Amino acid sequence: MVESDARKMEGEELEFIEAEFITIKQSSVRSLEGGHVEAQQVCALSIDGERVEITQGAVGIVHGAETDINQSISLIAMGNNTEVNSSFAPVLLSRDSAVVNRSAVGIMGAGNIKVDNASALLMIANTVEGEVTTLLDWKSALALGAVIGGALGFLSLFRRK
Repeated sequence: MVESDARKMEGEELEFIEAEFITIKQSSVRSLEGGHVEAQQVCALSIDGERVEITQGAVGIVHGAETDINQSISLIAMGNNTEVNSSFAPVLLSRDSAVVNRSAVGIMGAGNIKVDNASALLMIANTVEGEVTTLLDWKSALALGAVIGGALGFLSLFRRK
């Protein structure tokens, strides 16, 4: 565990880092927590901070008030305002707004979504601006849920008690 007010690292393998300002490059770390986190070419299990910037990284869970993900992969990205550029995020949740540019997102939920040449499996938002390709709209998602629910209900009839 590393704790301080400001921390800069490069080319290290660490477990847990907690500091107010973190700049980390070309490293692998289990967990990062800080006020302002900048990660470049980093592999991390989780990153949590007020302001999180990830460039060319792979992260399991990202959580921050302001989150920028550039040319990266993040399994779950959460924040108040989230921006994703040329990245892949299977789950993207944003309280206020999400900006997605040239990226692929699985399930995206936000108050307002601005999109530029992106694709998504399912989007849930109050307003959506821009060009996006979605696989499921609300009607097809409802139909898919009904089919899966009916199939599971039918299979439960054959289950022995």
